Amino acid sequence: MRQSFALRYLAGTALALLLSVSQAPLAPAAAAQPTETESFDIGSVDSFAGAFLAARTAEADRDYPSAVKFYQKALEFTPNELELQQRLMIALIMNGQFDEGADLAKVLENDPAVERVTSVALGFRAIRDGDYAEALGHFKYEGPNDLDRLMNQLLIAWTKVGEGKGKEALTLIQDLDGPSWYGIFRNYNVGVMAAMTGDIDAARKALTETVTDRNGGATAPDTFARAVIALATLEAEAGNKQKALDALSAGDELITNFAPFKALRDEIEAGRQPKPVVTSAAQGAAGVLFSIGGALNREGAEDTVMLYLQLSHALDKEAADTLILLGGIAENAKQPEKAIAFYRQVPETSPMRRISELQLGLTLAETGKVKEAREHLQALIASDPKDIRSYLAYGSVLSDAKDYGAMAENYDKAVEIIGPNPSRNHWSVFFQRGIAYERLKKWDKAEPNFHKALELNPDQPQVLNYLGYSWVDMNRNLQEGLEMIKKAVELRPDDGYIVDSLGWAYYRLGRFEEAVVELERAVELRAGDATINDHLGDAYWRVGRKLEAKYQWKRALASEPEEVEVPKIQAKINKGLPPIEADAAKVETSPVEEPKKDDKKT
Repeated sequence: MRQSFALRYLAGTALALLLSVSQAPLAPAAAAQPTETESFDIGSVDSFAGAFLAARTAEADRDYPSAVKFYQKALEFTPNELELQQRLMIALIMNGQFDEGADLAKVLENDPAVERVTSVALGFRAIRDGDYAEALGHFKYEGPNDLDRLMNQLLIAWTKVGEGKGKEALTLIQDLDGPSWYGIFRNYNVGVMAAMTGDIDAARKALTETVTDRNGGATAPDTFARAVIALATLEAEAGNKQKALDALSAGDELITNFAPFKALRDEIEAGRQPKPVVTSAAQGAAGVLFSIGGALNREGAEDTVMLYLQLSHALDKEAADTLILLGGIAENAKQPEKAIAFYRQVPETSPMRRISELQLGLTLAETGKVKEAREHLQALIASDPKDIRSYLAYGSVLSDAKDYGAMAENYDKAVEIIGPNPSRNHWSVFFQRGIAYERLKKWDKAEPNFHKALELNPDQPQVLNYLGYSWVDMNRNLQEGLEMIKKAVELRPDDGYIVDSLGWAYYRLGRFEEAVVELERAVELRAGDATINDHLGDAYWRVGRKLEAKYQWKRALASEPEEVEVPKIQAKINKGLPPIEADAAKVETSPVEEPKKDDKKT
């Protein structure tokens, strides 16, 4: 954990600083309230201020195609404006326009504000073009930042590999001294570099050290995964089949159910020789930025990570893990079409192809192409009926479409495939199957699936929450249900939806003051959720805070609740809730709600 913190801190003090360039507006108009990028039409922009405002808005929305156009437009008014050139260069790279970005990097080569970006961009282009002498000149670094020192030394080493100086390159990395978190990056690069240059003993030693470095693997799981694959491939090529399989088993201990490990295992067991992870200096250099970008990948660092990954992608177009990470960042930025484009680029021969196909199906549904998504995921199930991830992905699409009958059938098939001895990892199949039957009002079929999910994973907060709330909602097993929800809240104290369940359980039990406390906290955790606001309104009404109740109900309406709930909420705004005596024998609430799905990753 300490290693990870150190690495993230360094990201904040290095490349991330370049992405802000300068926050000072270039013209008074730039301080105006931003509007959606779509409200700007490039043809109608007739001033520098308008173009700059539109570019900054697009940049904030991570709409890099529009940012590029509007920065180019702004430069028509002020061609030599340095900050605009800096921002345009970064927007071009972020948009995947590497060569155009590198052209501008050449113009800005001596600008210290963006020197860290221009040096990598120009060095990468030189490597791609086979001009290793020029690349070396760009990668020299004498600054104090540990992350930049690591990155540049690794890039220099890979450039020397391109020059045919493999031994010198290995010595450079082996002699690299720095913080303890350097270890996984140093050992991985030594391993794949030694394998590529023919020093098998050094490769085996370094890759084994990488795979057994659990702290490093937790800090940089993407690099760890590459190291496992590299070691397994090395042993398979040397004819050591069992050692290759052992390497994959070691990888499974840290990263469970990782599809590329399974695909590689199948290849090795079938006697086929897998392709080495790195076969050129360009791939090695690209891997440096992929490794660092993957280690930094977290909420709040998306721009820095995107820049690293786009530069890596420019040098290694077919790196599947880079494409999948780029797709995930695009999805998080609410750019599903861009994500789909990345997923489609994953080579068909890659062990990660199936991951990209599953994510592609989910993302198609997100764009409204539900029929296409269903057909795509059904085809994936047919191509490999034993891959349980396909059923989970397809079930997610069916759930979002509220096709609970098809969802139940889908999970019935998955349970049949799993057989009589499910593992802990299969808890989600039974959980989702239970939800499908609960939605179909077949509680006799739903409840056993929730119990099975908890048998496989006893402390799973989503299952505890769903089953506990279902019991409370049906006025059954009240104390046990409440205890389940409390446990779920202990496990996920910052999950607004689970906290809402606890508040609503108190409400259903008539413990209105306690309900208010929890529901107020849920609203803070999940602002703008119609259901939570509606629940808080009900609780306020019961404790006599009627003005606040109506305010919460109006907020619920403004948050676009499900259509069936609109007249119910409106009626409460108009008339309030009936006296408690009048509804003592009547359930006030709607049926149990399906848990929100913030993370649809497979």
